[in-house]
Parts: sequence; C-alpha cells; structure tokens
Amino acid sequence: MRGHGMSERSPAIVIIGSGFAGLGMAIQLKKNGFHDFVVLEKSEALGGTWHDNTYPGCACDVPSHMYSFSFELNPHWSRMFAPQPEIRAYMERTADKYAVRDHIRFHSHVEAMEWNDETARWTVSLADGATLTPRAIVSGIGALHIPSYPDLPGAERFRGAAFHSAEWDHDQDLTGKRVAVVGTGASAIQFVPKVAEKAERLVLFQRTPPWIQPKPDKRIPAAVRRMFATVPGAARAFRNGIYWTLEARAVGFTIDPRLSGAMRRLALHQLNKQVRDPELRAKLTPDYTIGCKRVLLSNDYYPALTRPNVTLETSAIAEVKENSIVTADGVEHEVDCIIYGTGFKVTDALSELRVTGRNGIKIQEVWADGIEAHHGTTVPHMPNFFMLLGPNTGLGHNSVVFMIEVQIQHVLGCLRLLQRRGADTIEPRPEAARRFNDRLQRRLRRAVWNEGGCHSWYLDENGVNRTLWPGHTFEFWAGSRKVREEEYLVR
Repeated sequence: MRGHGMSERSPAIVIIGSGFAGLGMAIQLKKNGFHDFVVLEKSEALGGTWHDNTYPGCACDVPSHMYSFSFELNPHWSRMFAPQPEIRAYMERTADKYAVRDHIRFHSHVEAMEWNDETARWTVSLADGATLTPRAIVSGIGALHIPSYPDLPGAERFRGAAFHSAEWDHDQDLTGKRVAVVGTGASAIQFVPKVAEKAERLVLFQRTPPWIQPKPDKRIPAAVRRMFATVPGAARAFRNGIYWTLEARAVGFTIDPRLSGAMRRLALHQLNKQVRDPELRAKLTPDYTIGCKRVLLSNDYYPALTRPNVTLETSAIAEVKENSIVTADGVEHEVDCIIYGTGFKVTDALSELRVTGRNGIKIQEVWADGIEAHHGTTVPHMPNFFMLLGPNTGLGHNSVVFMIEVQIQHVLGCLRLLQRRGADTIEPRPEAARRFNDRLQRRLRRAVWNEGGCHSWYLDENGVNRTLWPGHTFEFWAGSRKVREEEYLVR
C-alpha cells in the first residue's frame, strides 16, 4: 500500500477512530500480516477521548499500569493514575513505535456505511465527499465522544461563556469569575477542585450525589520506575497485581450488591472525614447502592465543596436567563460562565450510527428491541462489520483496554476464518447472538446497576443495561477471544 495514495484503490479494511480501540486494532492487524488498512479519524490528531478531553485535572480513574496495552507496558508512568497529557503521549509513542501513523487519515469524518450485496464490499462515505469501498469495517468509535447537554429552558439566551467539559474553552480565564457547574459525574469531580481555586464563586448543580472513594494516587518514585524498566517481569507482575485487585470489586457489582459493604464503608468514611458540616454531608450522601452508578475516585472533591466560595445546589434548574440560573425554589444565581459536566450520549452514540447491511436492512431495524451485539463485537445481517467497545463491553470495575484487546483477538479470529475458508463474508447467526444476549441480560437483571435503585447512563430508555459487561473480565476473555465457527455464517 502506497502510504496516502488511497484514491487509486480502496484499502481492504477501514478502522474508524484512533483512540485505544482503533490504535490497538491497527497495530495487531500489522503484527498479523494485514497491511492493507486505513484508520479514519474525524479530528486533527490521534487519541480519541484522550485527545478531546483537556479540562483541568483530566486524568485516568483506572491505574495506568492497567490502563494501557498489554503488549506495550509503560514503565515510566509518573503516577498511579496518569494525567491526560501523559496518556496521550503514550498513545502517540505507541503509534510511532508500531509504525501505524502512515495508515491514519485525519479530518476524516465517516457519515454513512452501506453494504453492497453485489460486490460484497462496504461503501464508506466521508463528510468531505470521499468514499472508500473496503471489504471489512472495524468501528472503534468508543462510547465517550458525543457530549451530552442537558435540556435546560432558556439555555440559548445565556450571554456568558458556556461549554462542555469535553470541549473545554481554554481561552476563558475563570479567575475571579462567577462559575456555574452543571453535573457531578466523573469529569466534574476532576475539574471542580481546579475551578474552585480560581473562581470568585462556584455554584455546583447536583441532581444525584455520586459515591466517591479515596483515590490511591501516588507519584511513582524514580527508583521504582527504573525497576519497572530494567527488571524483567517487574512491570508485568505489578500490572497483574492491579488486575486481580480491581477484579475483586466485581463481586459486589455482579454477584450480590450486599457484598460491596466494604466499598460503601470506605466511601462513607471519607465523606464523614472530609465534610464536617452535617447539612452539606446529607446532600452529598447517596441513597442508592454503591456501584449502581459509576463509582468515582477523588481526594480533593469533597474538600473543594467545603470552601467558602463554593455552593452545592440540589434544587433543580428551572430556567437559564441572560446572566443567571434560576432554580425550582425561585432562587436566582448570577453567573458569568456555565460549564457542563454532564457526560456523554453513550447509548445514543451507537443508535445514531448510519449503517445499512445485507438486503438494505438498517442497523436500527436490527436493534429495534435494543442495542446488542454478539460478544459485543458483531451484529447479525452486518457482514464483515466489527465493533470494539460495542454494547455490553463497558466496565464498572476494571480497564476497558483489557476488553478492547480481547475483542481485537476476536476480530482477528474472524478475519483468519475468512482466509482459511477462502470466503467473502462473516456475520453472526441471529440465533447465536440471541442466546449470547439472553444469557447476558439474565445476569444483568440481578446486578447492582438494575437493582441498586438509581438511574444511570448505563441503562437505555427502557431501563435495560446496554453498556456494561455483567461479570469478571476473565470470563469475557475466556468466552470471546476465540471464534466458534458454528456461531457464524461464513459465505
């Protein structure tokens, strides 16, 4: 393949996205002798969510030695939980080391994908009018890339600066400003302490308090980093230790929520220690089972809320005016700037895909009863179409990079099966996908995300969990890394 000369002929495989999923897929294709592929990236640089999110305090909430590729351990992480610039630099280095950068086409926004029954190829249409006709597509778009804005009456009237944490406006100097933060999720608890230090006043609008545990974040001493870099097996052993420690958390989430008492005690202990004011503490105490929503990690969020210039507002937002936010109890809060820490459209990101498969069937028709995939990766009636971090591959307790790597092995297994059989197409048998998902949903119904008494982004509009894997990650590894030929239609 001649670098960028794509117009002459189309690559055999198109990968969408250059975050952990797209990069990992590209590297493993290369390692396994597939060189005819292109990575389409909508942005001007690689990294996916780690390129988009640059808000103050942005960092990983899974220990870095686990939140990285198993084939490319990084002995040089500066902290247990690496900050965003370090994760992005790791991804850039990895792309260079495995020489996949030449395969990436930036500013390439995929608008639609349509299967052609005659030619047995996909037509991939880009926003700039270009089209590609690959044999296979691997979607690595991830779940956390379409910012979700709340529907607040009058929001468009607001005269000050307003932006989402994933589209942070670095031109705005918040020093001495009156800032409103809407939302208290994983991003908000990272940037609120930083904004609180600068703003004259910060009012934080909270609907549901999150469960927060201490973040065991430490600088990693130079001597330890040297050991990871030079002692064979040291970094691997450390990673394995983290893996099994995190895996133990799944017990309370998936087997029986009552088993997560220790996690609950740890969270409440931190709340009681850091927030002395009983009224504020009551507002910050969740009334649902821990793990029902994403458990957050922070050491400085609660202390930030006890600062004299910070107010926690639990009354709902009634409307937004030109220079203020009015709550349901009639109080008007004058603000210069609104920051939305309201997360991402997770289930919508998949349901809005414009994908048309065999016989003109749209992916939304296949998903009429809800979003699902076989092993989170393949979809009936969608030949040679693979999703990384597809439905029910998210985690509440461990690193999704692990899940991505298992899925990459699964995709490679499907491609090898095509080669071995000299076939054109592979797709899951509808009945195999049905069995897999029925089993998965039976397990999820007993789990904390459905039984814990909260509503979270894990659930779709019908209250069905389309986001998370219901068990241990080693179960996903055992069941999904190999392809069982009898579960697929190979033509």
